Amino acid sequence: MVHISRICLRKYGNFLDNLRLYVRGGPGGMALPRLGGHGGNGGDVWVVATKNMTLKRIKDKYPLKRFQGGPGGNSSVRALKGERGKDEEIPAPVGITVTDDDGRVLGELNAEGDRVLVAKGGRGGTPYSAFEPKKGQAKQIRLDLKLIADLGLVGFPNAGKSSLLTALSNATPQIASYAFTTLRPEIGKLMYPDYKQISLADLPGLIEGAHMNRGMGHKFLKHVERTKQLLFVVDVTGFQLASKTPFRSAFEAVQLLTKELELYKEELVSKPALLAVNKMDLPDAEDKLEELEEQLQNPEAFTHLLPDDMMPNNFVTFRHVMPVSALTGFGVDRVKSCIRLSLDERAAMEMSTVHQEKLQALRHQLHEHL
Repeated sequence: MVHISRICLRKYGNFLDNLRLYVRGGPGGMALPRLGGHGGNGGDVWVVATKNMTLKRIKDKYPLKRFQGGPGGNSSVRALKGERGKDEEIPAPVGITVTDDDGRVLGELNAEGDRVLVAKGGRGGTPYSAFEPKKGQAKQIRLDLKLIADLGLVGFPNAGKSSLLTALSNATPQIASYAFTTLRPEIGKLMYPDYKQISLADLPGLIEGAHMNRGMGHKFLKHVERTKQLLFVVDVTGFQLASKTPFRSAFEAVQLLTKELELYKEELVSKPALLAVNKMDLPDAEDKLEELEEQLQNPEAFTHLLPDDMMPNNFVTFRHVMPVSALTGFGVDRVKSCIRLSLDERAAMEMSTVHQEKLQALRHQLHEHL
């Protein structure tokens, strides 16, 4: 039996995935010219990955969004070397990329305890600076959150991503019968009998043109970047967003999803991917599935079905194609098994690569000593 817990992030209106802050290093301490004393350096400002922290909590706890390191101690007769200023630490969630206002990446927080220096304290006064202390660095920084999950669910609205996550979880959140049901990212955790946990990120449905900031999907495309693998979810019968938009077959939906990911960031489509073909309870689903599988085996032969602007540069080869019905539960256990198998295979492959690299480095060292 596989259990899944759902961590539902705050609704879209309150969900924060970026935050702008003002940071300043502490000023250096005054020197003591007549005795040659040195002022203490100002404290630095750090962003630190902290458990159970969110950008919303930072905003609520520090409404001014200003952080400054402590001032360096002044030189005195009692202490010729002034004390160093206290560092200021900004708690932040794991999954943050820290940038300055020009977009330059200052660092990333990928694990609890990771630290990024964002503003250095000013140097204390010394004989080399004519005993004048320096001010600390001051700048605006941005904290940009990208959700970290083993698997990212991507699909167009109404493909049944939320329903599939519900079926995997045995949970019963309300799923509306209209296209846009996921208005916020959701994280689910699959728990296996051997206590292995796998996290799944269900992201709001993309629409055509998402990479150009259309709809809500573009806001969450960046969250796909840090997932280890992708789970495409398509409706076996095809998809039409609205009466005025063209109907897309399941094959077209797969290629259009690939194209949207590719246009946002090409390396996304090189991630290992699985395909869940949902709504197998609908009439003619078996025939549609057979047609889709034939098209996926040789996609080049069916490019005439796609408009030129829908053609991806590279077709995705799926590790597993899994027919499923989130409504009836058909195929759900196989989806769980395939997710586990794919991630385990990838982990073993990466471990083998690391092992080979270490062996090669060891051989190189031994060769140099001989």
